Amino acid sequence: MDERRRTARLQEESEVTITVVADEGNFSQGNVIHKRGKDISTSGVKIQANIYLPVNTLLMMDIKLKYLQQKITAIGKVKWIKIVVEDESYELGVQFVSSPREATQKLAEYISWKKEV
Repeated sequence: MDERRRTARLQEESEVTITVVADEGNFSQGNVIHKRGKDISTSGVKIQANIYLPVNTLLMMDIKLKYLQQKITAIGKVKWIKIVVEDESYELGVQFVSSPREATQKLAEYISWKKEV
């Protein structure tokens, strides 16, 4: 697979609270799901999940990074899904489509700080 990332990713687990905003399947909007982020950048996050969220599902995410005292809130869209274990475990690639400028700036500063440490 060709590398298409435009920004550096931080390989660090984070807590992610997901609320489904809109999807093309049967998943109910407004459901809150608690998952783990496996790596993150200013353009997106890879999430480990135990439910299948179809490509193009729109998500509201609150992300709690390991050493940052506040949550980062962003809206993202599922761009790809990988089945790890059928009906049990999935990895989702989520691209941020909307987030406040200060959230993006905090995330960039956090990633830069962690890369230096």
